[in-house]
Amino acid sequence: MLNVIQLLPDSIANQIAAGEVVQRPASVVKELLENAIDARAKSIQVVIRDAGRTLIQIIDDGIGMSETDARMSFERHATSKIRSSDDLFRIRTMGFRGEALASIAAVAQVEMRTRRSDATDELGTLIRVEGSELKTQEAISCLPGTNILVKNLFFNVPARRNFLKSNSVEMRHVLDEFQRVALANPEVAFSLYQNDDETYNLPAGKLSRRIIDYFGKSYREQLAYCEEETSYVKVRGYIGKPELARKSRNEQFFFVNNRFIKHNYLHHAVVGAYEGTIQEGHHPFYVLFIDIDPSHIDINIHPTKTEIKFDDERSVYAIVMAAVRKAVGVYNLAPSLDFESDVNFLPITPSSRSAADPGAAGIRSVTPSWSQPESRGGGSSPEWERGYGGEPPRRQDARNWQALFEGFDETRAPAAPGQPEPEAGAPAAVTVGSRANQLALSGIQTEEVGQNLLQIHNRYILTALKSGMLVIDQRAAYERILYDQYHAAITRREGTSQQLLFPKTVTVTPVDFQLALELRDDLTSLGFVFDEIGQNAFIIRGVPALTVGDNEEALFANLLAQLREDTGRLKLERAEMLARSLAKRSAARHQTPLTVTEMKALADQLFASSNPSYTPGGEPITTVLTLDKIAGLFRL
Repeated sequence: MLNVIQLLPDSIANQIAAGEVVQRPASVVKELLENAIDARAKSIQVVIRDAGRTLIQIIDDGIGMSETDARMSFERHATSKIRSSDDLFRIRTMGFRGEALASIAAVAQVEMRTRRSDATDELGTLIRVEGSELKTQEAISCLPGTNILVKNLFFNVPARRNFLKSNSVEMRHVLDEFQRVALANPEVAFSLYQNDDETYNLPAGKLSRRIIDYFGKSYREQLAYCEEETSYVKVRGYIGKPELARKSRNEQFFFVNNRFIKHNYLHHAVVGAYEGTIQEGHHPFYVLFIDIDPSHIDINIHPTKTEIKFDDERSVYAIVMAAVRKAVGVYNLAPSLDFESDVNFLPITPSSRSAADPGAAGIRSVTPSWSQPESRGGGSSPEWERGYGGEPPRRQDARNWQALFEGFDETRAPAAPGQPEPEAGAPAAVTVGSRANQLALSGIQTEEVGQNLLQIHNRYILTALKSGMLVIDQRAAYERILYDQYHAAITRREGTSQQLLFPKTVTVTPVDFQLALELRDDLTSLGFVFDEIGQNAFIIRGVPALTVGDNEEALFANLLAQLREDTGRLKLERAEMLARSLAKRSAARHQTPLTVTEMKALADQLFASSNPSYTPGGEPITTVLTLDKIAGLFRL
């Protein structure tokens, strides 16, 4: 029998390695930028064409290479950073894999010009490699440092090229990698050109300046320095004030020994340090550097080195939390207690409201029933007897509202996609969709439904049932309703736009700028009307009619941030992702006081929606508190 095992040719072996190292153009940018940093460059220039498909060029003024080193750098497992196995656990440099250039050259046409900066070399070296095959090696005249051009990525692997996303998506990934390296190395000047247009020009300086240059001047007054040093680890960097916190997780950066990492456990430590200062579900801005002996970490648990392990994670957690908590206290970021104010629920009158807050005109106040004066007709009339907002009750209307739920089987609603089935003994969730849609057939007039409604804390709507009490989450209900409307608008291409009397200008990050261009047609279907007016800036001329009253600039910018987060986290079709993101953003502003008529309309719309029980994300919208459950609350 013939032998069947044989060594692979270098060209095939390099393509296999490229499958791990070079996943997309952003991978090439990351590897080459890290090599330039390791070469002690003080200025790095990045040139991108067609989101990296046609050209990726990295120019640095680092130490350069000799002719022999330049040729050896394209060999597999060739590196200047590892001499023994012990060195694997003492690595402080970035690109040490020894496969980057070999892998890139296996799937692209590569040109490298390099010349040593600390030698008397009058000439440099030019090397051309195409598909792992050396085409040219000669002496040329060039500047000190290294200039690498990567052309026609995946030219010899068409299957890989076909799996690349659109240019705007690939460019977002390139910008993400550029952002991380630029933040980690503020002492290095960076510039980035995209199709001959300058996207970034970041001069060398301190970390605070790099943050402001990258994220915008509005961050100048929002940063607080953070530092804590122990014998085990040192934490330093900047955190944002609580008002800078956002719902999306796009502006949180950890660097361990100057290497960007993702670490949910440490993120929890930072959020915990902000306890009581930011809203639930919001994430603070931070750029934090953790310096630690490399022997205490393992950076080889993930192919891209973005996830690491500490040998004592609890200690790192505690030190990070202490550092952030101290910064929050030192810079007085936490809200102070006002001992002069009365925290009890006191009646709010128009006169007291206007005196305390002259800008609060137009805000409706709700006076608790037990603090209201007696009515002129004699005797007090609690709010729950008169109806919400002081309207006289109509018992027949209350009966008609309960008729909405007559005939229901109080069985459990099926679990939403991705949600666990409810446990045995849990309160039953009533299924209302089919019954509500048959209101017209049953002869019940919708205007007679929903008078016996009560709103709690501008968040929950309660109504009595024969079996107990129905609770509706107001924000979640709006999210479901808005999602259905937005999804229909996108799929049918018939979204209604409200033109702005005064167009608004909004500046976004380069990543979000690319995202907006990619989603322009879908955003237009929703009702957004906007045009580019310069680098990373749009002018908004119209917004979806359902969002009128929002801050248009914040709505647009926050929607893009939410979309960017959902794109990486959820695998959804574009229309559903966009409808989910905008519904979630828009629903947050609907935690406001509602009249009985408005509550009735909300209930009607909810029960006529595609799924009255769950939000698009699978969160429950309604629940039933049975009489037994309520009685159980009073038992010892």
